[in-house]
Order: sequence, then structure tokens, then C-alpha cells
Amino acid sequence: MIKLAVIVLLILLQFLLVFLFYKYLEDYGLIWRTGAMLLSIFAVLVIINKMENPAYKLIWVLLVMIYPLIGGTLYLALSGNRTRRKFIKEAQENYLDTFGFLPDDSEIQKEIKENSKSASVQSTYISKFAGYPAYKNTSVRYFAIGEDNYECLLEELKKAKHYIFMEYFIIKQSGMWESVLSILKEKAKAGVDVRLIYDDFGCAMWMPSRFRREMLEYGIKAYPFNPIGPAINLRQNNRDHRKITVIDGYVGFTGGINLADEYINVNSKFGHWKDTGIMLKGEGVWNLTMMFLQMWKFVTKEPDAEDYEQYKPHVHMARKVETDGFIQPYGDTPVDDEIVSENIYLNMINKAKHYVYITTPYLIIDNEMITALTLAAKSGIDVRIITPGVPDKKFVYMVTQSYYYQLIQAGVRIYQYTPGFIHAKTVVIDDTVATVGTVNFDYRSLYLHFECGVWMYHTSVIQEIHDDYMKTLEKCDEITMEEIKSTGGFKRFWQAILRLVAPLL
Repeated sequence: MIKLAVIVLLILLQFLLVFLFYKYLEDYGLIWRTGAMLLSIFAVLVIINKMENPAYKLIWVLLVMIYPLIGGTLYLALSGNRTRRKFIKEAQENYLDTFGFLPDDSEIQKEIKENSKSASVQSTYISKFAGYPAYKNTSVRYFAIGEDNYECLLEELKKAKHYIFMEYFIIKQSGMWESVLSILKEKAKAGVDVRLIYDDFGCAMWMPSRFRREMLEYGIKAYPFNPIGPAINLRQNNRDHRKITVIDGYVGFTGGINLADEYINVNSKFGHWKDTGIMLKGEGVWNLTMMFLQMWKFVTKEPDAEDYEQYKPHVHMARKVETDGFIQPYGDTPVDDEIVSENIYLNMINKAKHYVYITTPYLIIDNEMITALTLAAKSGIDVRIITPGVPDKKFVYMVTQSYYYQLIQAGVRIYQYTPGFIHAKTVVIDDTVATVGTVNFDYRSLYLHFECGVWMYHTSVIQEIHDDYMKTLEKCDEITMEEIKSTGGFKRFWQAILRLVAPLL
């Protein structure tokens, strides 16, 4: 907490110095105006020609036009930051080094295509452009609430014999973490290879600075992702938002659930916390294993690749798993030009024939997503979105609500989860396709964070996801056009301002 406070103070001092420099140059009249104008023109040209989301460009162009020197200097400093270029290069190299260990899924792709051309289109994209193949021989268990996920996680951790890999955005000193930690300590002592990746920003407010040192003393290999520092640079925007546990290459967990008490409805400040998770057993876990190993190589900066073969599922699997449809765990990163998570969502929505049911804690979407959702609704598809009834971030909540009017006007039905906060990130389409993962419907998840999810076709849990959605709707209030129109003018004004800066939230 002290470390975070010091870093925030140093960053604020840097902004103050830029502002003072700006005011100082104002005294130089013509020279200042000419320099500011040239810098603005150059910065705007750079922004416009970058392969970035238009909404993200808009806020920077506006900032440059209002405060030429400050906006232009900040953008050029951030977008051209050497640390970020190095960060991207190292991350890309790690992914290229490890993707070769993933299997060819051409036969499975043929089988999916024989069953459904629509599902084939979606799976092919994930395989070819995200780089993660589809699998059979994998069982799936869906958790409609964090408590059930937590109990199963503890059970499976206790069975570990070879290795435990864990990667989480948030870890808080809490009862949930202490229960997990006690098992990890015991397993590490018994010779199990226990590794932990935690996002430094996500954990900064909740864990002491000695956290990593303590883990190493317990025999747990722990590394922070992207350590936060006092320098202003764009790299700090990129966080590891994933939640992954892999046990012996045979069992894998992911979903929205971090390692903190509110995720299991202990000491929740926001009413009932509704979250979802998923457990895989079998060959499909290999994609999650490789995601972790890719990140491990990146955070540890180890020069030589490990013998990844030793972590493959078949090495430790005691039995074959009966096929339960098709499973495709996928990862997304901000270090390439492929917007994997958003494209998966768009692909699913565009291929829907009957319904699209979405849950998300944040709804801050770009024009492409708005077009897909509204076009689906206008075409007669039953499109529904569940958002929180109790917000965890009030400004973000106001931005989320600012999208209601346009969506509802087109026929999209919006619901708010009245018992509290919904943190689940699920999409289910037509009883045949679904995804559960860590990806919110917002700019941060879709453009800036490292994320993951599991795409499923014809698995038995898809019906469970659908049924859970319908039960959740019973605890929601539907937002009407009358409610939106009754919103006060002052609130609408603030929503307009916040929506403009939404890509930076």
C-alpha cells in the first residue's frame, strides 16, 4: 500500500512538472504558439495513422487540440515509449517460441465443420488467428457461483502430485487466499512444482511488499507481472487480467473468480457477488498450460525454453476422458494487432439465429460491438445483457448506463442484477455455443489486458449456462426506455463526458 502511494505521488509530480513547463512556455508568445501548433499537427497525424480503435484516437486528438503541448507531448512520450516497445517485443517472442508446442487440430476442425458451418467459422478463427486449437476428450464443469468454484478448486489442489500453476489478477490477504496458500505450502514442501504469477497492479493495494519473498520462503516460485513504477509510460496500462489454475496438466480452472473473499460472498461490499467459473479435465487443459508457460517465460526472463513436453496432459493423465463436445480455451494479448476477444464475441453475435445472452460487469463498447448487438436485435434475435445492480466503480457504472438508450432503442433488453454486483463474463448463443472467461465488455479487457476464456460447442454445460442465465434474470430488473428518459440532465451531461474518455477508464 505504501509502495503504491509513493508511485502515485511520483506520477502526479511528473504531471505537475509538465503543466508548469507548459505555463512557462506561454510567456514566449509567438514561439510557443508556433511550436504548439506544429507539435499538434504532428501528433494528430501520428494518432490518425495508427492502427488503433477510433474511440481511443478521439480522446487523444481532443486532448491535443485543447492542450497542444501537454497532449502532444504525453501522446508521443507514451506511444513511442522505449519500455513499451521492448515489452511488446519480448512478449511476442515468448508467444512465438511456445505456440509450436500446441497440436494441429485440422481433423477436429473438419469434424466441427461437418456438424455446423457457423460453429466452424468461429472455431477456425480462434485456431488460426489466436493460435489456440480445439479439442475433444475434455470434460467441462460449470460453476454458477464463486463458492462452488472455490470448494472444487481446494479439492483439486489437494490432489496435485507433479505441479500447480496459478495466474491471477487479484490476490488479497483473506480467508480464501489463506486456504489456498496452506495447500500450496504443503504441496511445495512435498516437492510439487508450485508457481504463481500475480499482477502487480491488481495486488498492490492488498498484498504487502514482502509477498514475493514470503512465497519463495515457502518454496513457491512467485513472480509479479509488469511491476508498477513511478515513470509515466503506456506499459502500465497492460495488465494480466487472467485467472488460471492448472494442476498436473490434467485439471484447469478459469473464469471471473480472483483469490479474494468477495468472490465467494464473504465480506462483499457490493451486495451478493455473482460470478462464474469453469473447470476442464483432459486434453483441452493444454491450452491453459501453455498460456501460463508463455507468461512464465515472459515474467521470469529465463533465456532458455523449458522442456514443455513434461507438462503435457497425457504425461500425468490416469485415464482418458469421454468426449463432451468441442472445447477451445483461448488467450488474448495487447501485444499484437489481433483483437481476439472482441472478434470472438462479434463472431458469436453475428452467427446467432435465435438468441444472444450476455453477462458483464462493465459495458463500455466501441462502434463495432454496438453495431453487432443492435443489428442482431433489429433482425429479430433475442439479445439480452445483464449488468450489475450495485456498482463497484461508480464512474464506470455511469458510463455503462450511458449505452442503455441506444441499445434498448434497437431492441436489446438490458437487465440489472438487483441483489448486488455481477462479475461474470459469459456469452451463450442458441443453446449450442458459449464462452466463459475473464473478458469484460470494455476497452480495457478488449484492447489493453492479457485475457483468456473457453469457447465451447455442443458441450453439456451449455444448457447449464443457459439455465443459470434464466435463473439470474429472475433476480434482475429490466431497464425500460421510460427510466432512461427520466434521467436528469446533469447525470446525462456527466455520462457524455465520461463516455468520451471511456477508452482510458
